[in-house]
Amino acid sequence: MTETASQTTTGQEMTGAVSGGVRTLLRLEGLTLLAGMTLLYGFWGGPWWLYAVLFLAPDLSFLGYLAGPRIGAVAYNAVHSYIAPMALMTAGFGFTPPLLLSVAMIWLAHIGFDRALGYGLKYRSGFGFTHLGRIGRGT
Repeated sequence: MTETASQTTTGQEMTGAVSGGVRTLLRLEGLTLLAGMTLLYGFWGGPWWLYAVLFLAPDLSFLGYLAGPRIGAVAYNAVHSYIAPMALMTAGFGFTPPLLLSVAMIWLAHIGFDRALGYGLKYRSGFGFTHLGRIGRGT
């Protein structure tokens, strides 16, 4: 098989990843999101036991990898993108009980934590292929 823009000679999908200063900037953005949401949560007066219990809850999306890398990437990305927690936060400010606002802040803090550590959105090639570069063994 010849190499194309979307596949390698082994048939694996090629993935793009940021590098250099842009990668560093994206990781610093994650750190800023973690710090900002944690501080906001503290000012909001949310219970710290809830923060501790829910902080790693988005990582349950890893279970999608039991169904294969494609389903795993979709599940992980659905839970680790800003879309749902920002929608929840917006609703929490205006229309819903305060608990939803707390959950949104914790969720965004978790995403920031992951991004600061270099865990980016996943490609279907496998868990280690992210928009922030390769992670795990063999990097």
